[in-house]
Amino acid sequence: MTTFWSIWITVITLGTILGVAIILTWCSRDKMGVEEGKDMGHEYDGIREINNPLPKWWFYMFWATIIGGLVYLVLFPGLGNFKGVLGWQSSDQTVRSIEESNQSIAMSQREKSLDQYAKELNDADSKFGAIFKQLAYNHAGTEYLPIPEIAQNEDAIKVGQRLFLQNCAQCHSSDARGQKGFPNLTDNAWLYGGEAETIKTTLMHGRQGVMPAWQDSLGVDGVREVTSYVLSLSGRKVNTKEALAGKQRFVVCAACHGTDGKGNPAFGAPDLTDQNWLYGGSRKAVEATIAYGRQGVMPAWSEILGEDKIQLISAYVWNLSNPTEQQPTN
Repeated sequence: MTTFWSIWITVITLGTILGVAIILTWCSRDKMGVEEGKDMGHEYDGIREINNPLPKWWFYMFWATIIGGLVYLVLFPGLGNFKGVLGWQSSDQTVRSIEESNQSIAMSQREKSLDQYAKELNDADSKFGAIFKQLAYNHAGTEYLPIPEIAQNEDAIKVGQRLFLQNCAQCHSSDARGQKGFPNLTDNAWLYGGEAETIKTTLMHGRQGVMPAWQDSLGVDGVREVTSYVLSLSGRKVNTKEALAGKQRFVVCAACHGTDGKGNPAFGAPDLTDQNWLYGGSRKAVEATIAYGRQGVMPAWSEILGEDKIQLISAYVWNLSNPTEQQPTN
């Protein structure tokens, strides 16, 4: 924060508190010229106005809030760039990358500084870290259990679901059915493959899908024709003449989607013969995808969550499209 804004915030904050104190003091004095307890000669809706002072309890409570506010501003951040005598902060606001964030958190935990975020992470790891390992590892604690085996553990699935809701539901929705631009994780339409280890790889390292824009190469007519052919692959009724012309132009698409249009998990190219459309299956949406391309990014979570948590989330996600009979644990 610049010096100007720091001063601005400080002046407004302290000025407001001072103004409230002045008004409170002014209101505590009798300026009406009428003996205390006497009728002021005013009546409204049957209620007479009496010259009574402010209740003492209200007066003292208001002063207590003013003093409490000043004490808070001395102890904690609140006045511009002043960090408070305790040195408390919610988190390190200077970080610009995950690596810097991890370094800052590690330093705060090592030095036991008053960084609330680092403290909460440390407390959570101390409390739940052992539980994650117990659910994700074999009995010897030397290697991870296979993801399908973890998926049979009712407790592991419950923990995986909670981790999913905390970290993945913002994009994929709380029921994991996704939304426009974010895949449905409950079906069997997987861009990069739905095998257990493939799902874990996606979570660990992320994905970056690029569908190039073809309007400059194909032209407006070409985009329309390819759209008709693509829609015909999934059984839609289209202009037959346009679809035949689009089939000839589809050769530029076949490198990723295959000559049969069934896609290629190696590239994250979707199957065009089913009814699963990531960005919408209307003619207008498909045409826009071909003309202008799409940029899809799944972030990498390895540095954010760690492999233990990802192992459990992977089991939960894999189980959504491969439901297993879970065994309760004692």
